[in-house]
Amino acid sequence: MPYPAQSPYGLAQCREASQCIGEWLPNSPKTALVLGSGLNPVAESVDNAVFLDYADIPHFPAPNVEGHVGRLVAGTIEGQDILVLQGRGHFYEGYALDQLALPVRALKLLGLETLISTCASGGLNPSFERGDLMLITDHINLVGLMGHSPLRGPNIDELGPRFPGMTRAYSPELLALARTVARNKQIQLREGVFCCVSGPAYETPAEVRFLTAMGADAVSMSLVHEVMAANHCGIRVLGVCGITNMAIHYPGFRAETTHEEVVDAGQLLVPKLSALASGLLQGLSQEQNH
Repeated sequence: MPYPAQSPYGLAQCREASQCIGEWLPNSPKTALVLGSGLNPVAESVDNAVFLDYADIPHFPAPNVEGHVGRLVAGTIEGQDILVLQGRGHFYEGYALDQLALPVRALKLLGLETLISTCASGGLNPSFERGDLMLITDHINLVGLMGHSPLRGPNIDELGPRFPGMTRAYSPELLALARTVARNKQIQLREGVFCCVSGPAYETPAEVRFLTAMGADAVSMSLVHEVMAANHCGIRVLGVCGITNMAIHYPGFRAETTHEEVVDAGQLLVPKLSALASGLLQGLSQEQNH
């Protein structure tokens, strides 16, 4: 029985996007950093920066949400080459998940080896506080468990296997490096399980209790799709989420989560994330030189 029609965002489209980015890139970065809602100012620490709008890259999903600039920033941090993605497209904006996987796949074709993926998240763990950074040690992909996966459809054999493992979706080596950097720079890092939901509505209190009972420590509407695509094509991943608000567990609570609150929390998170990213790049440079 033949496969369904080829995805409109297959290998050919990834190559078109990759060629466009490659012609623009001033260097050959092996590491990319994705910035979530409210975290765009981290890119201000990039030296000798040059910019490319997502809208100018073939097939690239451009975000239309406040807090997501929608451009690539290439340059150096601490003398190390870096490519920063200021914002991302989202499933709730109407993008197909294979299109959301396209940026990672295009960068793989350019030689990307390490992806540091960040996002804004609601805190489920009651020991967390607004403004915390959480290392993602594992995830629960509710969107994927309901049948929506960036790997759905004909497999792109040139990029990865039909059935990729996700036991180590978040690189143990990168987690260890992040812990060392945080300890040396005195950055408090929480750790926990990340849960991806589709959005765009925030969770009801009953849903928050359900997610907490499943073992999730933070919840958001992104990140996991690109993490799966990265694992599929052999890019190692470090996931970091910024706790922008504490999820509401019971009805009757007077406060209401808003996107403005999420974006504003970036003022608390950006200095910590910038320091962590700087240390990570230094550590990755030392690793590459050995």
